[in-house]
Amino acid sequence: MYAVIMTGGKQYRVTPGQKLKIETLPAEAGSTVKIDKVLMVGGDEGVKVGAPYLAGGTVSAEVLSHGRGDKIRIVKFRRRKHYRKTQGHRQNYTEIQITGINAG
Repeated sequence: MYAVIMTGGKQYRVTPGQKLKIETLPAEAGSTVKIDKVLMVGGDEGVKVGAPYLAGGTVSAEVLSHGRGDKIRIVKFRRRKHYRKTQGHRQNYTEIQITGINAG
């Protein structure tokens, strides 16, 4: 069984037991969160598609940890104009593990 969920403005295809890093959630490590923005659920019995979200569909997940991603470098450069600008960025994330999918 799998589901397509939306969190943090991004869509993820998830299965039970899968670990993934998503945008920061306001939850403590070790707690359980329920994601109710389920776009689609698929499995052996067929596919259910929401419009836009599946009514009653939820995905439960356990929060494993919080952290920060790798640094990315942003460089702006104009040749022959004496213009060079560099900037760094590290995005915060929450690592979760999917524990269950409810089609609703």
